[in-house]
Amino acid sequence: MSKYFISILITVLPFVVQAQSQPIDLQQKDTVEYKDEYGLRVGADISKLVLSFIDEDYTGLELVGDYRLTHKLYLAAEIGNETKRQDETLNNTLLYDYETSGSYIKAGVDLNTYDNWFGMNNAITIGGRYAVASFNHTLYDYSLYETNRFFNPDFLLGSEPNREFSGLSASWLEFVIGAKVELFANIFVGMSARLGFLITNSEDEQFPNLWIPGFNKVTDGSNFGINYNYSISYFIPLYKKSKKKKEENGQ
Repeated sequence: MSKYFISILITVLPFVVQAQSQPIDLQQKDTVEYKDEYGLRVGADISKLVLSFIDEDYTGLELVGDYRLTHKLYLAAEIGNETKRQDETLNNTLLYDYETSGSYIKAGVDLNTYDNWFGMNNAITIGGRYAVASFNHTLYDYSLYETNRFFNPDFLLGSEPNREFSGLSASWLEFVIGAKVELFANIFVGMSARLGFLITNSEDEQFPNLWIPGFNKVTDGSNFGINYNYSISYFIPLYKKSKKKKEENGQ
């Protein structure tokens, strides 16, 4: 019996020695591969929807969307329609009561500056848009300042109420800072602040563009405007791209 045991030991021993002579890799290689989802994200500006319900002088709808081009870069766009009625007074005297109605479209890019943890899809973005708007004004009532009355200058009620000013347009550039957070699977809430700079502004000689859909209030003597966006959107995955998971210290 011992002869057979010795024979088996002699036969196996060279293989054991050869196996032990090979180096042992004690550092585990990371073979986990994460696939980034690419697709289209679509939604709406909820602030305009809420304002349409609580303000009888305003109606608005804005649809938002973006498409992921690379790991950080997105194509982005907004399209909307707004109607707003407002008036201006001076010392309890009505200067004008008017309504603006029109549509706009904005297109550009967003760059995600946020470095997500493994598996996260949140975003802190900077970007830009080129925007165009087409709109019209309805001037319901207005007052004229009568300067011919030397001793008692006064405002006189306009003689042509309900005047229409149509075929108006404007274009501008926007600098955008925003954030999007994945609240649930593929459902995102976001907000953005936008600084616009008017490039073109066609207006009627008899009534200026005091408010432009998508741009907001026009300040006299300035081409800058500010507006905000609060959105909820849904991400539609179209395909995936492989991305090697980075080593994370302590994560």
